[in-house]
Amino acid sequence: QVQLVESGGGLVQAGGSLRLSCAASSRTFTSYVMGWFRQAPGKEREFVAAITLGWSDSSTYYQDTVKGRFTVSRDNAKNTVYLQMNSLSPEDTGVYYCAAGPRIGIGKDDYNYWGQGTQVTVSS
Repeated sequence: QVQLVESGGGLVQAGGSLRLSCAASSRTFTSYVMGWFRQAPGKEREFVAAITLGWSDSSTYYQDTVKGRFTVSRDNAKNTVYLQMNSLSPEDTGVYYCAAGPRIGIGKDDYNYWGQGTQVTVSS
């Protein structure tokens, strides 16, 4: 069982930045692929970014709309994954969820464990 706790959300103006954190409870943190999803009001939860296993050579994956603006990283020693979000726009508004799963994927079904979510609101 893995418990995930997100933090770092908030209200920011367009063009601003936020860094989300996701702390994992599991001692087997390095066994999981970590993903970030978001859900805007009235929309489906969508993939944002993911980072694979590994201490020194993790691979990262991004949704096309966030490439070049968002950066996902992980600190295995702290059991924490981060999502640095720059150049935010109102379209980035939503609840952001951290997720853990056994394999890389962009679908919700690829991940077994989910955090409670953190709200990100970008004002124009």
